[in-house]
Amino acid sequence: MNTGDTAWLLVSAALVMFMTPGLALFYGGMVRRKNILGTIVQSLVLIGLISVEWALVGYSMAFGPDHGGIIGDLSWFGLSGVGLAPFKEYAATVPHQAFMVYQMMFAVITPALITGAFAERFRFSTFLVFSLLWSLLVYNPVAHWVWGIGGWIRNMGALDFAGGTVVHITSGVSALAAALVVGKRKGFGSDNMSPHNLPMTVTGAAILWFGWFGFNAGSALAAGELSTSAFVATHLAAATATLSWVFTEWVHRRKPTVLGAASGCVAGLVAITPASGFVTPLSAMAIGLAAGAACYGAVMMKGRLGYDDALDVVGVHCVGGTLGALATGLLATTLVNAGGANGLFYGNAKLLAIQALAVAAVLIYSFVVSYGLLKALDKLMGLRVSREDEMMGLDLSEHGEAGYNL
Repeated sequence: MNTGDTAWLLVSAALVMFMTPGLALFYGGMVRRKNILGTIVQSLVLIGLISVEWALVGYSMAFGPDHGGIIGDLSWFGLSGVGLAPFKEYAATVPHQAFMVYQMMFAVITPALITGAFAERFRFSTFLVFSLLWSLLVYNPVAHWVWGIGGWIRNMGALDFAGGTVVHITSGVSALAAALVVGKRKGFGSDNMSPHNLPMTVTGAAILWFGWFGFNAGSALAAGELSTSAFVATHLAAATATLSWVFTEWVHRRKPTVLGAASGCVAGLVAITPASGFVTPLSAMAIGLAAGAACYGAVMMKGRLGYDDALDVVGVHCVGGTLGALATGLLATTLVNAGGANGLFYGNAKLLAIQALAVAAVLIYSFVVSYGLLKALDKLMGLRVSREDEMMGLDLSEHGEAGYNL
């Protein structure tokens, strides 16, 4: 047991938990004022819902004893056997419960990311059921594949330091499924749907940037050289992506926007997540440079492709997570992390192929399950509020409250 490592992991867990309220503000500022509370509460309530799910069955499904490389069993139901002694196969120097609660915060924020795709039109009751089932059917199995002992993607040798595949690809491609199944907002393409409070969105982006140090550097599971390297890589990628998005937008649209700067930093944070513990500072900056431009381009494409991803989850998280996972296959080096592997640019082409296979498997599985789940819930419960309730706004129609009384 190492008290320094334990302190760092618990602080990192708190930082990652703080990211979910940060996401609530980031998304809340981007919607119209009549939907701010309905947007914020989705992230807030998931802290409760998924924390309970994780303690009861989620942690055991994701990290429990393996069954066929696909899922953990329920040996740790209700955290039975998850005590204060270290579980050395995952984290040898911290209490097992510290590792569990750190991973809990990842499980909480991942379904919250999806909410940006169906913002301003989704029924709250259906949202709760969808989020719970999605965590059970998508997040927990994929987390086991990639991070669990015996998981088939982990056994294949794929690298995902902090959740590019587990968090961002699963949520991003599921957001695409949601946008397609739920359909466009009423008035999309004709009504003004500009963000109502960009200072709130920037505040949320700042909290996300701050919390992401726990997300990535905390994934070293110890305080030391690797956590330092991941911290530096995380910051440099976010900084470079901010500039990349802003200047790409400036050239393309003739004006740099505040929303673009906020989106750019998040894009860089997403893209560096899988690579943060495996790449050099210069490689991290290269990933950020690519992410800012690529994610901006992906967001611009949604209009041409005709789907209403209200808050750009697909363009930032699916594209950014995919880019980062593949970039890991190019830029990873054992000079940074001896426990990782060399990528293509360091003489190992096999890692890029492994990363591509992992990305493809998670993209396909997450999309198919999410699409099917949404279709089923649409028939059983209905996904959307009525036209009248949507025009009124979710704050009043779903929650009986107003975000502003001015």
